[in-house]
Amino acid sequence: MDLAPYAANDRHSRGRLHPEPGAGHRSEYQRDRDRIIHSGAFRRLEYKTQVFVNHEGDLFRTRLTHSVEVAQIARTIARSLRLNEDLCEAVSLAHDLGHTPFGHAGQDALNDCMKPYGGFEHNAQSLRVVDELEDKYAEFRGLNLMFETREGILKHCSAARARQLGEVAERFLTRRQTTLEAQLANSADEIAYNNHDIDDGLRARLLTLDQLREVSLFRRHHDEVLARYGSITPKQQRHETIRRIINTLVVDLIAHSQQQLQAQAIDSLEAVRAQSKALISFSPQVSAENEELKRFLREQLYRHHQVHRMMVKARRVIRELFAALIDDAKLLPPEHYQEAQRLEQALGADGRARIVADYIAGMTDRYALDEHERLFDPRRLR
Repeated sequence: MDLAPYAANDRHSRGRLHPEPGAGHRSEYQRDRDRIIHSGAFRRLEYKTQVFVNHEGDLFRTRLTHSVEVAQIARTIARSLRLNEDLCEAVSLAHDLGHTPFGHAGQDALNDCMKPYGGFEHNAQSLRVVDELEDKYAEFRGLNLMFETREGILKHCSAARARQLGEVAERFLTRRQTTLEAQLANSADEIAYNNHDIDDGLRARLLTLDQLREVSLFRRHHDEVLARYGSITPKQQRHETIRRIINTLVVDLIAHSQQQLQAQAIDSLEAVRAQSKALISFSPQVSAENEELKRFLREQLYRHHQVHRMMVKARRVIRELFAALIDDAKLLPPEHYQEAQRLEQALGADGRARIVADYIAGMTDRYALDEHERLFDPRRLR
């Protein structure tokens, strides 16, 4: 595919932390994608939650299925904009590698626990996973990904964390932009997240079609479905409506982003980086409708009493695991205990806490529940 002049190109990349021979028949970003797919952290996403805890049902989305859906949407848009599809896919597949068990509730709980030790940010943790924690190559720690892939994974970062991370986080201090591919992966994440949470919310019967009709974006497309098909099943209504919403968001994102690129006369990646704000964005009207949908989901789904009850339990599990492990590091598996000792000698209490956070963040939902039971149920000997 002929890339646009403002697309990321691996021939002009800042490269890898550790130089390697060329990837042969693959592009460098394809190699990144393949390393991500074959990582242990990626496989564990199968048992990490989106909204519903993993054991609540087999049909609900997990972090793994969500990441695949994000990559699919991102590649579709990238092709229309002549951006680098391989980089979009790599960033999309890796963006949740550092997420804790139990979704945002788990992340918030672990961040609270880690506040005395530098805090916890799941985007920074995703970068830590690919830079340090994946450990299977003989010549380097981590996956040794390309700079632009690593930069795209780090879509949010505090100033304090950015100072620690160096060049890969420099843009957060200099107010420069990341690649269009990373911007696109971020937008694709939002499209997938919101619309698939509608699907899961309806499937779980925590939301109803009548409730969702209060949201203009949903109502408009639901009306189109009813006008075209008349009497169809609720399941068919749900699917036909959601697929139309996703299509509207994708088409609008492509069209408005193209307008932005033309209006700013963008002709290079450097011109992209120099912009004051992201160039991949929705039109004002669709952006407002999308924000209305996000508010609805926040109030009606994420704060639904059944979801809230599970998230309260999840936060308790994370807090109690952290408290037990930080108090007695010997409770960690041997390899984590050895690493905690090493890092504690180098960094003090912050070092031990970081290894405990690594261990907890790497857990799946069901492993966290099982480990909690092993530590606190006297009847469990192992």
